[in-house]
Amino acid sequence: MLHQKYPEIAIEGDNFPPGGFRLQAAQFISVAKMAVIVMVLASINIFQNVGQPTPSWWAWMLENKLYACMMTFFLCNAVETQLISTGAFEISLNDMPLWSKLESGRIPQPAELFQIIENHIRMRGVGTGGEDFTTGYVKDEL
Repeated sequence: MLHQKYPEIAIEGDNFPPGGFRLQAAQFISVAKMAVIVMVLASINIFQNVGQPTPSWWAWMLENKLYACMMTFFLCNAVETQLISTGAFEISLNDMPLWSKLESGRIPQPAELFQIIENHIRMRGVGTGGEDFTTGYVKDEL
């Protein structure tokens, strides 16, 4: 919608990085997920290898490989997504912040966003150094 109304403004999107612990936890889960899937597909009974009795849930996974791998993949992906999701939706025009979902707690309505951009363009018109703000860019971070 922004590109249709403001064709001269370049629009780019980016992911807003999560905090350090959350990112590390998501990466650990991703590696663990792949390790479990490989062990299930290769029929590796890790419990038997360390001299422990095989739990019933692991025996079930080894017997139902396809279902176990799919379930592991999708459940781990759901947890990873929650860990790396910041809820950010930040909008800036020429590196000037226009909207922050983190601060406001919501995403702007299209008409509201258009009004904010119009006001910014009207207020700034021509910026320092002679650059024209109507040919700037809108950057949003998710």
